[in-house]
Amino acid sequence: MNRFVKAALMLTAGFMPLSAHAEQVTINWALWDWDATAYYKPVIEAFEAKYPDIKVEHTDLGSTDYSTMLMTQLSGGGSDLDVVQIKDIPGYANLMKSNSLVELSDFIKEQGIDTDAFGGLIEELTVKSGTYGMPFRSDVWILYYNKGLFDKAGVEYPTNDMTWTEYADLARKMTSGMGAKKVYGGHFHTWRSTVQMPCILDGKHSLDGGDYDFLKPCYERVLGLQEDKAIRSYASLKTSGTHYSGPFYNAEIATLPMGSWFIGTQIAKVASGESLAKDWGIASYPHPEGVAAGTTAATITSVGVSANSKHKDAALKFVDFISGPEGAKVIAQTGTLPALKTDEVLSVITSKEGFPQDATSKAALKTVKGYLEMPVNLKAAKIEVVLNRAHDSIMTDNISIDDGIKEMNEEVQAILAE
Repeated sequence: MNRFVKAALMLTAGFMPLSAHAEQVTINWALWDWDATAYYKPVIEAFEAKYPDIKVEHTDLGSTDYSTMLMTQLSGGGSDLDVVQIKDIPGYANLMKSNSLVELSDFIKEQGIDTDAFGGLIEELTVKSGTYGMPFRSDVWILYYNKGLFDKAGVEYPTNDMTWTEYADLARKMTSGMGAKKVYGGHFHTWRSTVQMPCILDGKHSLDGGDYDFLKPCYERVLGLQEDKAIRSYASLKTSGTHYSGPFYNAEIATLPMGSWFIGTQIAKVASGESLAKDWGIASYPHPEGVAAGTTAATITSVGVSANSKHKDAALKFVDFISGPEGAKVIAQTGTLPALKTDEVLSVITSKEGFPQDATSKAALKTVKGYLEMPVNLKAAKIEVVLNRAHDSIMTDNISIDDGIKEMNEEVQAILAE
């Protein structure tokens, strides 16, 4: 095809070729936790170095109510957001349903993007109407621990083959002290996923199926740890708005089940002296009985272009950069896992200064199977509302586990039947 004809067709579709010259423009990237995320600034700096005609600004909408805040910003067409970071599958479904994102199938084809290199992640984000986000981060859940606290207690470090029952026992064993000197053996952040995800690791259940009886053991385990004061109570964490990083930085918790996105931030905070957990390590996410070690929960963080963007060409360049090989390398250099996980990328992360150099930590990022918390489902946002409400009621003892699960079953089944 003649290149001029090709350019004309792309213009008609709303896309400019990435190599086309453009006047100086500024694009606005919607994101969360700017100060706590290690890769934001390096990615922007690398992108602006490649595209000096584009300046990237950001809008931090916070992590707690990010999806709600984003929808508010985008509704009505008055937002100046160009690049949209998408936090989770329910948020992705909501943005698709509200026609808030540019459909990217033609863009992917025109740029010759190798979708196979993403290991099926692009397919996970594709529905009948198309693809609306590009995966640029795909994290796995792992276990962080404070080696200093384990050494002080004379307890062996966590291993890469530990069941959830063994983890609960370890959390109780590592709990000590009182008042300001209290050390909790474990920590479950207020996200619903921290409690429910272990129960989907058998590969037999999902969180959009409408039957949640399988979640009972997970709630029993965490509420038991809460009752034994081996973890801080959900109510206290929610009331105080405590971010999971704070207790780990302050050496107030011995272990922290959390996503791999925290690696880069922890490394940076140790280097700056802000984290007191200077001697730390990671281990594989605990697994249920009968499930292979290395099985974990995985998340996709994607990025798309606002349908209301006045600078779609520049925004698409940024999406292409951050989700491609160049962006992946920059992200990996901060100790964060990108969506493109080559051996080279993993080597960059594990060899990074500040990454724990023990064998267990280096092997912890190698997984055998990862399950998405919530499959792509156009009803995911509605399902999420029900699950979050019932979760909050269960964790604050306002409702029993059985009644909470009954509420999930009845309300989600009604949504699925709509």
